Amino acid sequence: MTAQLASTSAPVAHAAMLDFCGDVLQIESPGDDMAAFREALLAHFPHSDAIIAREPIRVPHLFVSDMDSTMIGQECIDELADYAGLKEKIAEITERAMQGELDFESALRERVGLLEGLEESAITRCLQERISPNEGARVLVETLKTRGCRTVLVTGGFHHFADVVAEQLGFERVVGNRLEVADSKLTGGLVGGITDSSTKKSVLEEELGILGDNAVSMAAGDGANDIPMLEASTYGIAYRAKPKARSAANGWVDRGDLTSLLKLLEIPEKDWVA
Repeated sequence: MTAQLASTSAPVAHAAMLDFCGDVLQIESPGDDMAAFREALLAHFPHSDAIIAREPIRVPHLFVSDMDSTMIGQECIDELADYAGLKEKIAEITERAMQGELDFESALRERVGLLEGLEESAITRCLQERISPNEGARVLVETLKTRGCRTVLVTGGFHHFADVVAEQLGFERVVGNRLEVADSKLTGGLVGGITDSSTKKSVLEEELGILGDNAVSMAAGDGANDIPMLEASTYGIAYRAKPKARSAANGWVDRGDLTSLLKLLEIPEKDWVA
């Protein structure tokens, strides 16, 4: 990697393992060619966890995260659809939306519409039987909070799920969509405005506005709907993400669990909160 970068405007000035963590390599460059640096990094460490930054890495003042397939291992609407016998059909639409092939709002309304008539109690069953956090999610959130970091869960999914997940993981604020329910059944509609990619970015910017100009932010997501939020944050983390989201991010987790971010932020494991 050093040889590959030697002839670019991003030569390697220093490379060493972090003292407190034997599996984190810190590489410093006096150059400014981020594209060349990223290309070399991916060529030599294709299956890795990393953050690329222009300034020394700092613990963020704000952490904003997507929920489905990021903080939890599932897509809630796909799992809920299984209770209506529609998982395969709805999951196909979800995948295309995450890849950035479909308009998010249209795809969301189409999927929700297919669930018309499903008993609201299926959501409780789904939460209990299907939904589980990704490894390291709670440790990440709680550890960041002990360092004074504000934590926000923002999802294109639904409050029925997100409120429960946020409480389990320790998030301080939740932003998401609301399923319309009448007579204990889903109507196939939504209540209020849509939480989409622009909402995710605006939530990040709103929270940063409160924290001040020098606040450092970290955002995590996996799909196309997360791209504006990832691009707007100091550290945009693509968690086992779709190609478009990964390309847009300046950090990624492909190898480890969510506690990899604590290592990359140089927080020793002895300080993690279980």
